[in-house]
Amino acid sequence: MRKDFSQRYSGSLRWLHWLGFAAVALAYLFISLTGLFGKNDPMQTTMLQAHFAAGLAVLILVVPRIFIRLFTTVPPISPQPSRLTHRAAGITHFLLYAFLLVQPLLGLSFMQLSGKAIHLPGGWEIPVFLAVKHPQWAHILEEIHVTLGTIFFWVIGLHIAAAMWHHWRIRDNTLQRML
Repeated sequence: MRKDFSQRYSGSLRWLHWLGFAAVALAYLFISLTGLFGKNDPMQTTMLQAHFAAGLAVLILVVPRIFIRLFTTVPPISPQPSRLTHRAAGITHFLLYAFLLVQPLLGLSFMQLSGKAIHLPGGWEIPVFLAVKHPQWAHILEEIHVTLGTIFFWVIGLHIAAAMWHHWRIRDNTLQRML
């Protein structure tokens, strides 16, 4: 039996979605693990570097994903959801894309404003491009980054719960479109 690929997102969007999911999950995992180590512990530095790398991966993956998504047709949901459900899904997806774009940019920005290079695993580094430090702005952006990270966590949870609800309760093809 052949699958009806017209009922699914394009292969590139599906790959970018799941790779982005992995990068976001890793970013949360690595930043959570930093708390297990002391300030001068090299493992904390390693976890921060891994968090930065995962955050950059999120940014690198979301840019083509947004571009592709803007120029491709969304496969229909069958059976068709209510207008309210469709509207809620649109808002949630907008928020997800906004978070995927803004969070890494905030991370890069507060590191630049603090005058700190971003050290990545393998000895890679993103240097500081700003000539002047702005520690107050860096602190504000870092607080926003952390707060949005918590909000983003809950929006992701809502997204996953909605996908499971559609799959197991509504029994429509919402989840299958991304598999």
